[in-house]
Amino acid sequence: MLKNIRECRSSLATVGVWSAIFISLFIGASAAYGADRSGQSVVNEVCAKCHRSGEKGAPIIGNPKAWAGRRDLGLSKLSRHALEGIRNMPAHGGDAGLGAIELERAITYMVNQSGGNWTEPVDKQAPSALRTGEQIVREKCGACHMTGADGAPRIGDRDAWVGRVSEGLDKVVASGIHGRGAMPARGGMASLSDAEMRAAVIYMFNASIAGQKKQ
Repeated sequence: MLKNIRECRSSLATVGVWSAIFISLFIGASAAYGADRSGQSVVNEVCAKCHRSGEKGAPIIGNPKAWAGRRDLGLSKLSRHALEGIRNMPAHGGDAGLGAIELERAITYMVNQSGGNWTEPVDKQAPSALRTGEQIVREKCGACHMTGADGAPRIGDRDAWVGRVSEGLDKVVASGIHGRGAMPARGGMASLSDAEMRAAVIYMFNASIAGQKKQ
């Protein structure tokens, strides 16, 4: 009797853990569909660490003199510096999942807070309507992830996906965005937005946890 109770409690605990993961991922998916973040959001989440205090020589937000010369360089050059990294600033501002358009918006926000008057850019390449994770997987990702080709974690392989996501969902999404191993950047789909990549990863993870191999 006691053994059955313990097994029952163990099963409930396991369900609770996976329920928490499901909830956090679905919240992440919802946020991703609004992941076309403003410059202010990116600055608050990523850039402010150095640009609020001047850490590592970063120009301080709100200091017109520090940003004057940078404004003269123009957005294209500044965004290239941010993407590639310059001096003490790492590539993508230290956030591998940060896209070019988000970096441009962050730079524009900081320039405008420091005496500039730039217009925040829009992503002209983004599709008018985001594709769902299932649509993306059917269209492209499934070619490798359904079979495990080239070492891709197969959809339905619970252990393979749990192992990857346990290191952090953002890390898995960033690998998809920038490419890893045999997988090219954005899975070979240049038009794939960061939000769509996140949705595809979540879809494959959830399909694998549910033990259902999507056809």
